[in-house]
Amino acid sequence: MNTLEVIRNWVKKDSDILDLGCGKGEILKYLSEKLNTSSLGIEIDQSNINNCIQSGLNVVQQNIDEGLDNFKDESFDTVIMSQTIQVLKEPKKALLEVTRIGRESIVTIPNFGHWSTRINLLLSGKMPVTSSLPDKWHNTPNIHLCTISDFELLCEDCGINIIEKRFFSNAGNENFLTAFLPNIFASTAMYKISK
Repeated sequence: MNTLEVIRNWVKKDSDILDLGCGKGEILKYLSEKLNTSSLGIEIDQSNINNCIQSGLNVVQQNIDEGLDNFKDESFDTVIMSQTIQVLKEPKKALLEVTRIGRESIVTIPNFGHWSTRINLLLSGKMPVTSSLPDKWHNTPNIHLCTISDFELLCEDCGINIIEKRFFSNAGNENFLTAFLPNIFASTAMYKISK
């Protein structure tokens, strides 16, 4: 099962969705088509916003780092933050906001503890460039990389419940190794969480 299918299984039909850092709107479009969701995307990049609008998606230009006070508590059934938390200045604050705004939330992170990242750093002595972390250190948008263990500790510190979690390989699928030792073998982790 890939990440989109997992999200589809975690989201209820006809629900209200907020996607923070929605990019070109792939997740919103998919959920709208498959589950008839009512969706809103938050994005900062104008070209991504234009793509969302061309796809008929509702999107608002907003900088997540400047806060999400314009959303009431539990104003959405599900808040999605996929591959976004690591680019934010204050990931802990964003995580608390996500769980305040959504009855449930889905957060996807790249795992900096993946074996290829560890070996790359060990052998080259340089910040790794991998399929899940494709940018060089000086031009990466990622400013707060973490491992699966780091993210789970942050959830615990914030009093956030991890309802379900899934782990994916570089190929984007789940397997025995990603399930058995996710902090080493998963390149991406996906969490369903709530406060």
